[in-house]
Amino acid sequence: MQLNSEPAAELFLNPRNVGDAAQPSFIGRSSSFNCGAALRISLQVDRSQRIIEAKFKAAGCSALVASASLLTDQVIGKTTGEAAELGQQPGAIENLLCGFAEDRIDCAALVCEALLSAIARYSDTVRNEWNGDEALVCTCFGVSERTIEREIQENHLSTIAEVTRACNAGAGCRSCYPLIEDIMDDYWRTK
Repeated sequence: MQLNSEPAAELFLNPRNVGDAAQPSFIGRSSSFNCGAALRISLQVDRSQRIIEAKFKAAGCSALVASASLLTDQVIGKTTGEAAELGQQPGAIENLLCGFAEDRIDCAALVCEALLSAIARYSDTVRNEWNGDEALVCTCFGVSERTIEREIQENHLSTIAEVTRACNAGAGCRSCYPLIEDIMDDYWRTK
């Protein structure tokens, strides 16, 4: 198969981050019944929630390999919240690789799905290990109510996006959005 762009061809012919992340790692998988592709992404995350290593193994087309190479490169050094934001934008990968043929458009989405799955595994571990005295609002990233309150007060945050940038709350599954909104409403009501 011929790729539509030079960047995509380069990443396919010379992929980066192939293999497994060092232990302990968090693994996410995705696959397609349509084309038979399978992908596995493994992440190593440090104590400050930064991804220090991201690797992949793929069985699929050149667009899948190029997408996985690009995304794993992009998430290294980012927090899990920042990486989750990237994982929610498969179109951005496609754009960076200058587009794919119509029958390869789902490749970037498969890569994002595997990344988000690996981040969810990390989040599950954080949630299972939580032993804090504070209420845990964002279970995906282990962010407490006090942390969110402090960020809102110190930085005068007024949107969920600002809270997410400040402390990762809401960057994963987003089920904590109503709780974050309640905390913001309480703060701004007293102002």
